Amino acid sequence: MLRKIRLTVAIIFFLALLLLFLDFTGSIHAWMGWTAKIQFMPAVMALNVTVVAILLVLTLIFGRIYCSVICPMGIFQDIAAWFGKRAKKNRYSYSPAISWLRYTVLGIFVIALIAGIGSLAALLEPYSAFGRIASNLFAPVYAGINNLLAYIAERAESYAFYSTDIWIKSMPVFAIAVATFIIVALLAWKNGRTYCNTICPVGTVLGFFARFSWFKPVIDSSKCVNCKACEKNCKASAINIAGHTIDYSRCVACMDCIDKCNINAISYVHPHKTADKPAENEQSVNKNRRSFLTASALVAATATLRAQEKKVDGGLAIIEDKKIPERSTPIVPPGALSLKNFTQHCTACQLCVSVCPNGVLRPSAGLMTLMQPEMSYERGYCRPECVKCSEVCPSGAIKPITVAEKSSIQIGHAVWIRENCIPLTDGRNCGNCARHCPTGAIAMVPSVPSDSNSIKIPVVNVEKCIGCGTCENLCPARPLSAIYVEGHEVHRTI
Repeated sequence: MLRKIRLTVAIIFFLALLLLFLDFTGSIHAWMGWTAKIQFMPAVMALNVTVVAILLVLTLIFGRIYCSVICPMGIFQDIAAWFGKRAKKNRYSYSPAISWLRYTVLGIFVIALIAGIGSLAALLEPYSAFGRIASNLFAPVYAGINNLLAYIAERAESYAFYSTDIWIKSMPVFAIAVATFIIVALLAWKNGRTYCNTICPVGTVLGFFARFSWFKPVIDSSKCVNCKACEKNCKASAINIAGHTIDYSRCVACMDCIDKCNINAISYVHPHKTADKPAENEQSVNKNRRSFLTASALVAATATLRAQEKKVDGGLAIIEDKKIPERSTPIVPPGALSLKNFTQHCTACQLCVSVCPNGVLRPSAGLMTLMQPEMSYERGYCRPECVKCSEVCPSGAIKPITVAEKSSIQIGHAVWIRENCIPLTDGRNCGNCARHCPTGAIAMVPSVPSDSNSIKIPVVNVEKCIGCGTCENLCPARPLSAIYVEGHEVHRTI
């Protein structure tokens, strides 16, 4: 019964978190957004003391149920291990913990956080790693199915579905997501919870507290017949049946051992309540080490074709795609407060990227901010009425803001590039940037001040510009816009 309850709750959490990354409408976040905010690292980064305290208390009472019930990467490993189990049953065996590796990885993770190397920390953090897998691998499949349904519905004169763009937002991040998926899946398929108990920094932290948990699986040596059914089914390789001991720092309270024991020699209780304790066998230690960190995981990232039809001008000429301008300072979303605050708190989980309806947010390819979101306006602009990224961020990197607040937050300012501007290159009036600027920060003035009839060019009032990117996105100049947004290191309210 305990195992069935654990599996039911784990499936609910996994599906809820998966849908958060798949849902491009942002509607599910209103109901299930809390499942992202109770993840361990986002709560730590958001300084959410209440959530962190609750998770630690749960660990001290029940063991590492966070890893087996709440963490999506942990549940993903269980799914991969289940497929491996179908191929070969009873394939696990006890192996001593590689403590030096676990704590070395944890030390590197903490140093990376303190030093502000968010990209390195994001590589190791389980929730963020799963987010990248979901948004880069699972979400395109989900969107493709949606687009197929939209196509069928359109032919039936129904608008129950609408199509969405499918595109690779960052090739380096896509490659990292593919590599992570293959490495974790292979390790779990072959050896169970290897990633969880060797690499994951959250697992190491919670494993330290789990050693002192009130409830835990306990082997009754008076009943045990040394059949090794529990040891051979322990995904954490934590059960040493020769000594009738369990490594509680690696045990994730999955209850598989209890389910497999046919003589009820294992029970989930407070240890001091058990009548019998291991005596003679407690001193014997199985010296046979199982080799489990097999070298695997070389993957070549394959580029997917864009599922979007090319835009054409009147059906005659293909419009050339815009190129990303070189910005001195990256642009981060309203609510981020500053570039420093954003990079310090962002876990690079890609949740804001997956929910952005305008294609503005995409993972950074920069070394120090690799995988952390940044803004660019080739595919769209940051609409004044949209605050979805601030609604879904679980780590506090983007603070919740209202639509009214967003319209007054300056995240950057527009910069005009004279040599790209169509009125000067083609000798004809344009004014697209000024016409669509939502804050009226751009005015068209004569290119020759003494001649009021001369071709008009844009002038930017940087005090009124909020950096939304409308001008950059709607500028007809190709391949580089004649006006682009330069980010601000510190946001301000205007």
